[in-house]
Amino acid sequence: MGTDRGTGGGSGIGAGTGAWGVRGSEASQSEVEALIQPRGPLDVERGGGGYRWVADGGRRAVSGGLRGRLEALRELIALSRSRLDGRMLETAGRVLEVADERYRLSGEHTVVALAGATGSGKSSLFNALAGANRSQVGPRRPTTAEPVACVWPGGRPGAEGLLRRLGVPAHRRHVPADGSSDLRGLILVDLPDHDSSATEHRAQVDRMLELVDAVIWVVDPEKYADAVLHERYLRPLAGYAEVMFVVLNQVDRLPGDAADQVVDDLRRLLDEDGLALGEHGEPGAAVLALSAATGQGVGELREALGQFVAERGAPDRRLAADVDAAAERLRSVYVARSRVGLTERAREEFDNRLADAVGAVAAGSAAERDWLRYAERACGSPWARMRGRRGGPRRGRRRQSAGGSSQVLMGTEEVVGTVSAGGSARAAGTVGASETAGANRTVGTRRAATVKASGRSGRPARSGQPGPSAVAAGSAVSAGSAVSGAGGDPAAVDGRAAARPVVEHAVRAVAGEAAHGLPAPWAQAVREAADRGAYGLPEALDKVAADSEESLRGGPAVKPRWWTVAAALQGLLSVLQVVGLLWLLAAVTGVADASAWVSGLLPAVVGSVGGPALSWMCRVVARGPARRYGQDAERRLRSAAAGCGRARVLEPVAAELLRYREVREQYAVASGV
Repeated sequence: MGTDRGTGGGSGIGAGTGAWGVRGSEASQSEVEALIQPRGPLDVERGGGGYRWVADGGRRAVSGGLRGRLEALRELIALSRSRLDGRMLETAGRVLEVADERYRLSGEHTVVALAGATGSGKSSLFNALAGANRSQVGPRRPTTAEPVACVWPGGRPGAEGLLRRLGVPAHRRHVPADGSSDLRGLILVDLPDHDSSATEHRAQVDRMLELVDAVIWVVDPEKYADAVLHERYLRPLAGYAEVMFVVLNQVDRLPGDAADQVVDDLRRLLDEDGLALGEHGEPGAAVLALSAATGQGVGELREALGQFVAERGAPDRRLAADVDAAAERLRSVYVARSRVGLTERAREEFDNRLADAVGAVAAGSAAERDWLRYAERACGSPWARMRGRRGGPRRGRRRQSAGGSSQVLMGTEEVVGTVSAGGSARAAGTVGASETAGANRTVGTRRAATVKASGRSGRPARSGQPGPSAVAAGSAVSAGSAVSGAGGDPAAVDGRAAARPVVEHAVRAVAGEAAHGLPAPWAQAVREAADRGAYGLPEALDKVAADSEESLRGGPAVKPRWWTVAAALQGLLSVLQVVGLLWLLAAVTGVADASAWVSGLLPAVVGSVGGPALSWMCRVVARGPARRYGQDAERRLRSAAAGCGRARVLEPVAAELLRYREVREQYAVASGV
């Protein structure tokens, strides 16, 4: 029976290096960049990316499935180069490099390596297959210091290129002694011991295992359970079972049925390593028992090798396993934990927060009140309009905010706003501004509505001529802060600048929703795209609010016709009122017949009562159109703010999500899913 697994020194391809055929972290950063450069159509025609065979026609085209996977892997690296660290892509880039090298060389030959521990008898097995003593055998350890190759000539030349790639010295290249053709196309390489005490021997084994098409692991009854073999080689290489043979040598040293018991135990260990075994016609590693010294079982191995080489599928299988291993290592940076993308609810919440930031609700309410005041002025009595003009404009106090923008403090508006803000909201650019935190915070009534004058004079609104001053007030309410300056005077603040925390919170929220479930590098890319779009967004929203304010200045563009009718009736009623009063005055002063006062009373009463009654009726009738006018103003401002946020934030975020979907599709093809 074999010995228990012990600890072993030496170096091999272990958990830290990934899969067989893939180097570890030896390549420099410049090499990594060279590996992951995409190849264009011209490169494909030249043989760099399309895997065209050499001109002698000895190569057959790579299988369509593998070709697609390799091209998908190449495209995956090209798309990911600006998103992922180059070290993450090093393994995949090395796979492409190995594939390019292998498919530029002979397809008539299959390179099979004999690998094993010191004293396992792999050199004896090499000589038994070659039919002569081509590899040195002896008691000195290590015996094999450099690789030895035996080439069974194929139908066409091409083995020289493969041997140069492997680094087999010319004086260590041989041909079989018997000249048999049952292994035509085989290049058998005897490697140094993988557990050799010489570091350069172990490094040579690791390098050549990257380049061969298949490997025969030779074990002996004493060391078949060695930890070095299983933990550093067989377990990490479990995905390469289809191009692997495991041979138990020296069975002639085992008495009775001990050989069967050792083989069963070896199969158990291989199964624990995750290595699929080729049994009952299923693909996997072949497990054989033989004795190179007596020739027992060598014929069976020779027959299996002959069939394996005749298929000429080892290079494709090996490279397919390389791609599998590379895809598995990249899985964590390409496969999302859950479904990704922006939901309609997230978009709506983002639009609502931007609408809060520009004060869309307050702007709609102000526009509705402005429409009502315009209607009242148009439909009011001449006496009411005269009183309004006699009162004159109420001058606002102009202040300079801390940020340097000119402000006009209006004393005629009372605006109530509600803002949905998370995190901390602060009044930017105001001395003594208070920090405000919380979500769905309701801002109280504000008597000071601010109007930002950017490039134009901020003229105070007259009481008789309403204006859209509450648009800016709505933005200020969104900020949620009103402070008092030194001496107790209310200080005007720049409301739009104070709404910056609301915008920042909206961007953070939508970026977090979009990045949810994404692998870390792509989630970071989504957040960075949102942050780049958020830069300058508050200023863009300021312009949107200012444009909306300007469009509302002067009231509705088209005056309703019934305003004209009501104004004419008010004029008629005023005339009746004046005529009736003059008639009564004439009767009282004796200018007219005293009995004529009854004739003057009727028009005076109709004019005096009819005017206020008509004004009341007009106010009632105006509520509906005013509400619709305010809703339209709010909707336009909401749409403008949403469009600004969509162009600056949502579209860049959507572009990153689309890029992730593209690389995810390429990853699915490359991984063979």
